[in-house]
Amino acid sequence: MVTRIPAKKAAQKPIQQPVRQKVDTASGTPAMTRERMSRIDTAWLRMDSPMNLMMILGVWIIKPGVSYQAVSQRIEERLLQYPRFGQRVELDATGATWVTDTDFNIERHVVRETLPVTSKGHEQQALQDRLGELAVQPLDMQHPLWQFHLVEHYQGGSALMARIHHCIADGIALIVVTQSMVDGGEGPPPKASPQEGLDGVGAWITDTLLKPFTTVAVNTLEAAGDGAASALAMLRAPKKGLEKLVGKGVTGSAELARMAYQAVRDAGALALMADDSPTRLKGMPGTTKRVAWCQPIALDEVKAIGRALNCSINDVLLSCVAGALGGYLNALGDDTTGKEIRAMVPVNLRPIEEAYQLGNRFGLAPVVLPLGLANPVERVYEVRRRMGEMKGSLQPLLTFGLLAVAGLLVKPAQDAMLSLFSRKTTAVMTNVPGPREKLKFCGATLEQDLVWVPQSGTVGLGVSILSYGGGVQFGVISDATLCPDPQKIIEKFEPEFAKLTLLALMLPWGE
Repeated sequence: MVTRIPAKKAAQKPIQQPVRQKVDTASGTPAMTRERMSRIDTAWLRMDSPMNLMMILGVWIIKPGVSYQAVSQRIEERLLQYPRFGQRVELDATGATWVTDTDFNIERHVVRETLPVTSKGHEQQALQDRLGELAVQPLDMQHPLWQFHLVEHYQGGSALMARIHHCIADGIALIVVTQSMVDGGEGPPPKASPQEGLDGVGAWITDTLLKPFTTVAVNTLEAAGDGAASALAMLRAPKKGLEKLVGKGVTGSAELARMAYQAVRDAGALALMADDSPTRLKGMPGTTKRVAWCQPIALDEVKAIGRALNCSINDVLLSCVAGALGGYLNALGDDTTGKEIRAMVPVNLRPIEEAYQLGNRFGLAPVVLPLGLANPVERVYEVRRRMGEMKGSLQPLLTFGLLAVAGLLVKPAQDAMLSLFSRKTTAVMTNVPGPREKLKFCGATLEQDLVWVPQSGTVGLGVSILSYGGGVQFGVISDATLCPDPQKIIEKFEPEFAKLTLLALMLPWGE
């Protein structure tokens, strides 16, 4: 899960020394510090359930192998530059507090793993099985909520599995954290101080939204107030919120009316989301997970298909995901005619240069995938149409506001509030772009990089699409009750892409 500046550029800059914890001069042990957890991070902390733990799960495949000592030293030196990785969590009646772990021990957080002996060619299955086991093992609340598991000997190299609780950071922030771990990586800026709570939202919201949303949407959201909770107030009285646009250069009554309509429409769409189609992928999950992934597909080929069909890379990849899921259900005898499922897709709500502050600053965009369209070209154009309708949507910010409000509530009320999404959602899906060139870690090459975000409530399926080192990989994590063999979904992803490739080659080409 790495997105970073090119390795050559990073290597030219000096690596910062680790930011050490404050030390009590009398005892020589880390001094106790306390910091209140933001409401949004508190919401993610309290979303843990026996069915779904809120851990971001990842794996690096590294060749040649790396030693436990080298990995432990690298992780300790780099991760502790971010004070959050040296803090544990204390829960109380009104929320949670970050507290320095005065008993921090790197050996507790970097663990040796040995996979069961398997026949040649089945090593990946053993690694996938172990990742599935780790996905349902809670992290120790008495210490910082992260852990790395190193398999020193795996397919001629090593495998490094990561588990990081979502309350520490979202995926974009963890991209910055992982970039600090690779060779030539950099730590946070000197004297970096995180902006916690709701008060920090106003400082970054405009710059953040300039990229994913239209200028009009930016002005609307900026006018909503100083914090994410104000976005929820806008749902109750959108016209009142839009009056604040006066003075921000948006004075036309037609423009105000259009933005008011947009806010009301998106709020209504969230509140009145229809249930997605019932399939065997949706239901009450159990407490066992399965993990699977495919080998990389050349990114240049995906781009070529997108150009041939006048679609984006995302349109092509999401269409292949829909085709793979539909093909999986068809193979089990299910009729997918007219069926579609909703996937919640995280949307970044911060500038990448502020990601070192950690925490959670993202919203969720509901994307509905058509499973019943057998024609690959028809399906990719339908996906393109639906994705086009999402452009400029305020829904990601509104879901961010919902999470902020959820963190203010007692846990039963939070669970009831957030169950809306899980009841109407089949999957959580991420699309993470990584660097074109492969990175180095402890002198070895990082060959593959995979990550899965957690599912919440009763959602039992997680889908990840990752580009890295010139390739694209498709990964699935599933509840074993609802989808006992996600490898069967994985096996249908590449054939769906091959169908699009063949049809694209059959198109008429100009001279």
